[in-house]
Amino acid sequence: MTHHIPEGLPERIRHFIDGEFVDSIDGETFDVLDPVSNETYVQAAAGQQADIDLAVAAAKRAFDEGPWPRLLPRQRSRVLHRVADLVEASDARLAELETFDTGLPITQALGQAQRAAENFRFFADLIVAQRDDTYKVPGRQVNYVNRKPIGVAGLITPWNTPFMLESWKLAPALATGNTVVLKPAEFTPLSASLWAEIFREAGVPDGVFNLVNGLGEEAGDALVKHPDVPLISFTGESRTGQIIFGNAAPFLKGLSMELGGKSPAVVFADADLDSALDATVFGVFSLNGERCTAGSRVLVERSIYDDFVARYAERAKNIVVGDPHDPKTEVGALVHPEHYEKVMSYVEIGKGEGRLVAGGGRPEGLDQGNYVAPTVFADVSPDARIFQEEIFGPVVAITPFDTDEEALALANDTRYGLAAYIWTNNLKRAHNFAQSVEAGMVWLNSNNVRDLRTPFGGVKASGLGHEGGYRSIDFYTDQQAVHITLNEAHSPRFGTSPGA
Repeated sequence: MTHHIPEGLPERIRHFIDGEFVDSIDGETFDVLDPVSNETYVQAAAGQQADIDLAVAAAKRAFDEGPWPRLLPRQRSRVLHRVADLVEASDARLAELETFDTGLPITQALGQAQRAAENFRFFADLIVAQRDDTYKVPGRQVNYVNRKPIGVAGLITPWNTPFMLESWKLAPALATGNTVVLKPAEFTPLSASLWAEIFREAGVPDGVFNLVNGLGEEAGDALVKHPDVPLISFTGESRTGQIIFGNAAPFLKGLSMELGGKSPAVVFADADLDSALDATVFGVFSLNGERCTAGSRVLVERSIYDDFVARYAERAKNIVVGDPHDPKTEVGALVHPEHYEKVMSYVEIGKGEGRLVAGGGRPEGLDQGNYVAPTVFADVSPDARIFQEEIFGPVVAITPFDTDEEALALANDTRYGLAAYIWTNNLKRAHNFAQSVEAGMVWLNSNNVRDLRTPFGGVKASGLGHEGGYRSIDFYTDQQAVHITLNEAHSPRFGTSPGA
């Protein structure tokens, strides 16, 4: 297989602080691999506390003294629309770099680049149309709300769809007038550095956007613990989320965390089975299975179970695995050898916990690179590790159920609660099940379509708080209530009785 290497790769990846690309103060670097050859293709600056200190100081200066928080919403909106235009204009280049860095199939990476532009467009529109509440008691009182940007936002993003997920935090943080320090995932730093040029060209002032590369334990940790960073938005593993929660506690920081998932896709016998099959196959094997909202547990009503499993396995065996840069590829290479080892270890665990009906190892003919054949286990019991634990790869567990009650119990039987997918044509069942399932987001007879106005977030171990639409605006602003009395202020008169 030919190995596609994009033209014009950087010689090294640097931080971007106060409008300048810079190396780490102590010169530390780390290796960045590409997931097809697993060879180091570039060195990236490894940020330490000193680099984070510089970036935060620049962001704080830009917030305290610079124009950005003081612009009219329309002025900021125009800049953000220019960002969206620039992202759209370079979507093919962005996708090529993202695919090279992450192993995501090129067609899916292109969709993510376009969605990144849409995230900026959405928040550019929202801040112009934004209204704030007023509460009146006629003739007596008017109370209104001022929204204010909070300060420096620390954004810590994952490696699965890096550029898109960065946009999802950057857009609302900047739209509301904050300044930012972005710490992208160390496995995939390539596309993050493109933001610097995009923002500069769009007219974002120096210091408003700062980027520090590095390891979570070093750069990420320093950002979370920095006293001048009042907000942390994090997407990643639940365990890391717990550590961040603990480290942010002494500073009482605002936290928004979108964590892991083990989302159920529940297929009832009365569902449109062709649609359910399309959705549940795509729902776990798209983005190489490396997606937080993956429907990685498929729960199927017993009367259709055997037929469904057979058809599902057949589809999984026919998924095109290969070169991420080939438009025909449906599943590419997993992001990194460490993650590949983790996913493969779960494949081995699964062989003792379920009936292997597809995949189970390396695809034939792909001897190097982090390739895992789409793997399907049937008859998985709820106490199995592959039923309970997030694998984050192209591996799915299928489990039968007999009654609505059992389906709900199985759906809720994990520590996670991000998404749920329900396939049934019974209207009452669909809405009642949706109400009872422990998930931040439910899709009825549909697959992970996102309306950017709706809240995005999870319950239980899947997260804290919500982003999306006004929820993002809420997170990135302080809401100050202002109270005005319109007639006499009637206060109880203390201290007016002489000689008491």
